[in-house]
Amino acid sequence: MSALCPVCNLTLPLPQIESHVNSHFEDEEIDPQIASDHYLALQLASDHSSTLKEPDNVAKRSPFYRIGNGGLICLLKNCMLESKSKPLESSTSLLSGYVDHFQSSKEDKGWGCGWRNIQMQCSHLLSRRDQDDVKRVLFGGSNFVPDIPSLQRWLELAWSSGFDVSGGLHFDKRIYGCKKWIGTTECAALLRSFGLRARVVDFAPEKSKSMYLSVPGSAVAPRRRGYGPMDRYVVKKGESGKGKGVDSHGGSSSSRISSKGAVLMEWVWNYFSNNRLDVSSGVHITNKGPLYFQHEGHSRTIVGIQRRLQGTTFTPQYNLLILDPADFTRGIEKALLDKRGWEGYLKRGAHTLTCPEYQMLYVDNGIATGEELEQLKTIDSQFVQF
Repeated sequence: MSALCPVCNLTLPLPQIESHVNSHFEDEEIDPQIASDHYLALQLASDHSSTLKEPDNVAKRSPFYRIGNGGLICLLKNCMLESKSKPLESSTSLLSGYVDHFQSSKEDKGWGCGWRNIQMQCSHLLSRRDQDDVKRVLFGGSNFVPDIPSLQRWLELAWSSGFDVSGGLHFDKRIYGCKKWIGTTECAALLRSFGLRARVVDFAPEKSKSMYLSVPGSAVAPRRRGYGPMDRYVVKKGESGKGKGVDSHGGSSSSRISSKGAVLMEWVWNYFSNNRLDVSSGVHITNKGPLYFQHEGHSRTIVGIQRRLQGTTFTPQYNLLILDPADFTRGIEKALLDKRGWEGYLKRGAHTLTCPEYQMLYVDNGIATGEELEQLKTIDSQFVQF
């Protein structure tokens, strides 16, 4: 068994890799935990490790399709810059920085969206030039986005380290090789185990705060804001019995959907604008990372938001800019390059927000240590009422 040194690209036997990598940094003080994580990352990435052989029922390593021409966000920015505005309309678009799109493969179709959104989140974190401390700790400083089996191993390690205890117990602290649904809670536990400040936000009606909701894989369980063994939103399609345009508490209600959409859109806008009121029109790359966007039956990644002010009243209209793991990366790239049909892939208006509840995750800057890191082991959340 051998592994590649990430510094000099020299191939060495696994037992020698740790000391070899450390030798490149003899003049620097190396955190023993980071050195250990780096060694583990190399083990997880090794195709030849017999102890980490991938079971047949888990997603295999599939070729990752990287978008050229500066990446997907760059292509999206170009398209939005060339989009024509209507008369008396002012348009402002706010985008996250670099994000790779990770599409679901045939092996993880129907259950892997959560893992794919974690990969998208990590691709952004590893691209940040102003976040060297994050690169240093994330996946042992290996500087690559792991595949699904490796992410499953990292999540098991997070549970064994005391992050999201109730969630780990729900899965018996085992998820490697399983086709089990995950959501924002699991993403938070995984990222927090590296010291990242992953934050969870709940969007729901006031009355649902005391509701009893069905949790997949278990009996009826009380809602626990941010503590769920699995996000309550992760329900297979068709189980909820609710269709598009149907209010979560019975009956069709366009006014409730409109209000719900307005609250969520305003929150996303404030997140990407950093609560600034003086954002000029145009297309802007912000210093904000993408949002893990969980809802009933599926999860996606929000990479930005567009606001249009129309007419003399300047009433804002919003479009979320979303990457869906269910879409094909090549299809998204072609649409963006052709500047035709890309809106169907990426734009989602307030009228599409028909699910009864939503949940988001974002990552604050910096690395937590000491007492703060201990506090991050409990997955809490912010509640936003519709």
